[in-house]
Amino acid sequence: MKNIYLIRHCKAEGQEPEASLTCEGEHQAKELAKLLSSYSISLVITSPYKRAVDTIRSYCDLSHIPCITDARLQERVLSSVPMTDWMDKLRETYLDLDLAYEGGESSNEAMRRGMQVIEELQHRPECNAALITHGALMSLILKAYDPAFGFEEWLNLSNPDVYQIAIEEHKTTVSRIIAHKKNQLGQGES
Repeated sequence: MKNIYLIRHCKAEGQEPEASLTCEGEHQAKELAKLLSSYSISLVITSPYKRAVDTIRSYCDLSHIPCITDARLQERVLSSVPMTDWMDKLRETYLDLDLAYEGGESSNEAMRRGMQVIEELQHRPECNAALITHGALMSLILKAYDPAFGFEEWLNLSNPDVYQIAIEEHKTTVSRIIAHKKNQLGQGES
């Protein structure tokens, strides 16, 4: 059996690739490290965005595990053109998975790159791995396992958030594990 812990970054100061964690986010990262230490995670792969790397740094330091960056885990680009109605446009991409806006990627394109990482993990020897990513990509990976996971579920993700994807030979189960720990980690904004 392989366990993949899909983690959304802690609370951040912004959406840019170089955005740092807030003070609350830094505290969440330390608490997240304590929580993750009970899962025997031996492989960590993260989005190269600073907020994602900073989310898992405490765990890697505590566990003496290197942090591997993979650009396929970076946030989904909705469009390269500013959109005042971006929430409505994003909602549409959960209904039409092939819809892509100027300079952006479709939900299917983003989902494919996220799932490539998970498929590659299935061929690695580590039994427990953590993938640190962002809300939109996380929701699309979860949608690959549960087609009903959509825009509303994306809105309900927290910072941080953790889902366990348990992969057995012919069965995959997905469960949210941080929902029980919100008081411990603090609840960030979506």
